Amino acid sequence: MPVPNRIAALAPEMAAWRRHLHAHPELGFALPRTAGFVAERLREFGVDAIHEGIAETGIVALIYGQGEGPTIGLRADMDALPIPEATGAAHASTVPGVMHACGHDGHTAMLLGAAKYLAETRRFRGRVALIFQPAEEDGGGGQVMVREGVMDRFGIAQVYAIHNAPNLPLGKFVTTPGPLMAAVDTATVRVTGRGGHGATPHETVDPLPAILGMAQAMGTIVSRNVSAQDELVVSVTQVHAGTASNIIPEAGWLQATIRSFAPHVRDLAERRFREIAAGHAAAFGVTAAVEYDRGYPPTVNHPAETDFAAGVAREIVGEDLVEDRAGREMGAEDFAYMLEARPGAYLFLGAGPGAGLHHPAYDFNDAIAPLGAAFFARLVERAQPLA
Repeated sequence: MPVPNRIAALAPEMAAWRRHLHAHPELGFALPRTAGFVAERLREFGVDAIHEGIAETGIVALIYGQGEGPTIGLRADMDALPIPEATGAAHASTVPGVMHACGHDGHTAMLLGAAKYLAETRRFRGRVALIFQPAEEDGGGGQVMVREGVMDRFGIAQVYAIHNAPNLPLGKFVTTPGPLMAAVDTATVRVTGRGGHGATPHETVDPLPAILGMAQAMGTIVSRNVSAQDELVVSVTQVHAGTASNIIPEAGWLQATIRSFAPHVRDLAERRFREIAAGHAAAFGVTAAVEYDRGYPPTVNHPAETDFAAGVAREIVGEDLVEDRAGREMGAEDFAYMLEARPGAYLFLGAGPGAGLHHPAYDFNDAIAPLGAAFFARLVERAQPLA
C-alpha cells in the first residue's frame, strides 16, 4: 500500500511546519520555542495526552487507539547544530550561527504528520507514544529521556526512529539487523611545557613537538593495534597551540573522535590513546592530561523488529526501494539508548541528491516527509492492528 491519501494531502502542512522549524533552530536541551511549536500542533490534532518538560524540553504525546493493547514508541529528534547556514533558502535560519543541518526539523515534521493522521483515524489498538527528543547532537537527550523513565512511565513495548539520508535514492529505506552505527568517544589531550621566546627554544620546553607527535602516532592505534577485521576509526580533528610567530607556547591541546563497535576494541583504543599520550609526554619532557569521554554506545537494531519495520517500508515504497541487510557505518546516534531499553529499529530514508548532513548548504528534502509519516503511521497500524 503506498502513502495513504490523507497523509499525501498533509504534505503542504508538513513542509510549512518543517520550514518554520528550520527558520527558528535551537540547540541541545534549550528548545523552548521548538517544543512549544510541537506541543501547539499536537493540541490542535486532539491527541489524548501531552507530557512536556521531559529531559528539559522533550515531549511524549499519547494517542489512544480502539481497544486494549500495547504501546508503541515513535521518536523524532528536534535539535539543530552550531553551523552558519549557506542554503540561501527563503526559510533559512534566522538565528546566526545555528541551523538545522541534519534534518531534525524534517524528522519532527514527519512525526507530526503521522500524529495528525493517527489522531484522526485511530485504526489501531492500544496506544502510540510520540517521543519528541532534545539534544541528539550534543548531550545525549535520548539517554536522559530513558533515565527519566519514559519507557516504563508510558509502558512503551517497542520503539522506532528514522533519519533522512542525503544522496541515497529518493524514498529508499536502508537498515540492517544488529549493529547499525558505532559507539562514539571523544578524547582531549592537554599538553603543558614551558613557554618562551621563539629565538631561544633551548630555554623552553616546547609542547608542540609532543602534540604533533601524538597526533601522528594516534593513527597507529588503527593500523598497528587492531585487527583489520575489527572496525575502528581514530581521527584527530583539532590541534590548538600558540599565539604568534615569535612565541613558543606554554601549552596546547589536541582532540580526537574515536568510533568503534566491539567493547574490547573500544577498551583497547582508550588504553592505547592514554599510553601514546603518556609516552610522548615523557619523551619530550612535558605533562599531558587526558580527558576521555565515552559517549553514545553502538546503535544496535533488534532483528525481529528490523524485519518487521522493513516489511512496513516495503508496503510504502515497494520491494526495490528497501535494503534491509545494509552495511553498518561509523556515525553515531543516541537512539542507541532507547534501543538498549526496548526492542526496536532505526532506519535511514533516502532524500536524493544534495548537500550532506552537517554541511552549511544542507536542507531537508520536503518530498520525503509523506513517506516518513506514512511509515510511522503504518508501523502503528501493523504492529497493533484492530481485531
